[in-house]
Amino acid sequence: MDRQKINRINELYRKSKAEGLTEAEKKEQKILRREYIEAVKGNLLAQLNNIDIEEKDGTVVNLGEKYGKKIGN
Repeated sequence: MDRQKINRINELYRKSKAEGLTEAEKKEQKILRREYIEAVKGNLLAQLNNIDIEEKDGTVVNLGEKYGKKIGN
């Protein structure tokens, strides 16, 4: 998610607290927030896919595979 969209999310939040939002702005805010959440989830998943844990028995487990969400490769 680019900085411009994050700034818009913050702008809409501040406006909602100060004076309220129009229906169109509420819809925009909801869409932007959903997009932000999906971006955060995607980034977390990418990080999990790059983490390997060595178990006590010596086996190496990839966290992305362990939780069934391995993407790519």
